Amino acid sequence: MNTNDYIKFFEELDDSNDEDARSSPKRTSQRRESRKLEMDARLFVHAQEISREFQFTYKAARFEEAWLLDSLVEIAEHQWISDVLRKVKSGKEASVYLCRSGGGVDAPLVAAKVYRPRSLRNLKNDHQYRAGRADLDENGNVIVDDGALYAMQKRTAYGEEVRHQSWIAYEFKTLEILHQAGADVPRPYAMERNAILMGFVGDLANAAPTLHSLTLELDEAKTLFDRVLRNIDLMLAHDRIHGDLSAFNILYWEGDIALIDFPQVVIPESNPASWSIFLRDVTRICQYFSTQGVRCNARKLASELWVSHGHRIVKEVDPRYLDPDKAEDRRIWAKQK
Repeated sequence: MNTNDYIKFFEELDDSNDEDARSSPKRTSQRRESRKLEMDARLFVHAQEISREFQFTYKAARFEEAWLLDSLVEIAEHQWISDVLRKVKSGKEASVYLCRSGGGVDAPLVAAKVYRPRSLRNLKNDHQYRAGRADLDENGNVIVDDGALYAMQKRTAYGEEVRHQSWIAYEFKTLEILHQAGADVPRPYAMERNAILMGFVGDLANAAPTLHSLTLELDEAKTLFDRVLRNIDLMLAHDRIHGDLSAFNILYWEGDIALIDFPQVVIPESNPASWSIFLRDVTRICQYFSTQGVRCNARKLASELWVSHGHRIVKEVDPRYLDPDKAEDRRIWAKQK
């Protein structure tokens, strides 16, 4: 399906949802199940069409194969990849696959991060990261289309698909910005509707492990700790907070590191909880390196980095504790928006 096909399909689902609202609970459940089966059927048919042209080494289960082929067909058509060799990571939001590159890439191996179908993902808490972020389209540009913005506001099926695309676009855009700035992140190559193609960290036999799985010698731990802090500083310099940084999201390979997983990236100036999120990132990093023998004070480090980039340390106040009739409370609320 191309983008227009998806838009049309989601609009059909929205029309059906309106009918469901007027139906009995039993009929509503039956219709939703019918629509799910129809969507699965369309996906499988589309995957069968693709599989006639693209034969991958990796043999996935039936449903995984359908959305994997559907997600990677455009990347394959542009000759970014020539084969999918194996799955190297399976997460709650996405799976990462080791791919052999095509003619459009100057490296032998690349990683394809393929997001799970939106219906299988849980983004209930994504609002804390999206606060203050302009939504991005499939090309990484800020969405200005009134129809798409209205659909997102109303949380229609199409609107949720647009939000899903924006989530992916933020990861790719952030990788582009940070890689160009010299940060330790995988090189981004391409983004399509449901997948990101980036440099692979590892070799043909093994994917790079995460820092969390390693025990380091003290000298190397100190060196890598300084390296992580440099990356955190670079992110702040380019108006980015990772948002979920920990030793689980840092790869280690032959003495080098690579920070990964940026879809929840936070914009410091526009997110009211940015200081709290930043402090959490630095605290998690310090917790890991403390276990490796590195002495560090998370709050002191976070405060120094934060202030050095011109940000103020402001604790977010829950709106439930603010009184709209009090001028001071209204000022606090205005600063947090």
